[in-house]
Amino acid sequence: FFHFYAGICSALKLTVPSHTIHGIEGQPLHLSVDYNFNATASEIQIIWLFERSQSNPKYLLGSVNQRVVPDLEYRHKFTLKPPNASLRINPLHLSDEGNYIVKVNVHGNGTIAASQKIQVAVDVPVTKPTVHTEPSSGVVEYIGNITLKCAVDRGTRVAYQWMKNGKHLHAGPNYIFS
Repeated sequence: FFHFYAGICSALKLTVPSHTIHGIEGQPLHLSVDYNFNATASEIQIIWLFERSQSNPKYLLGSVNQRVVPDLEYRHKFTLKPPNASLRINPLHLSDEGNYIVKVNVHGNGTIAASQKIQVAVDVPVTKPTVHTEPSSGVVEYIGNITLKCAVDRGTRVAYQWMKNGKHLHAGPNYIFS
């Protein structure tokens, strides 16, 4: 059990990253949260919720002072170490993409509360590309066309760029991209 002693002003400031946090599938992800207040606190409550678009927020875990109460379904995935409000997700899955909501309640003379939302995107590393030629036998110089097809098995936000001798190729009479 711990107490904070300070002035009478009862503002609670909760700071989270303002941009989308990108994590890598299969890796841990740390959602950094800071809060401060100037009030006397007998209890500090931290609650974490998760929402995907078009679905109700789900309770992940929460704490009152040092005691953490996880949703048993997710108890091995999410870590909270109060009084720090930051959340650790390990390991990260594609299904973890969405909004994470943190709410802090500080109870003293009265209760002051603040909540913030953190947007999380999950990236899948791009696998090594494979290139196929059609026709596979190649073509005779100056006669016929050859098609090169590049593909990757996995990866989010994949962008393709063709190069020849270290220089980017651009569409023109000799090259058609599709």
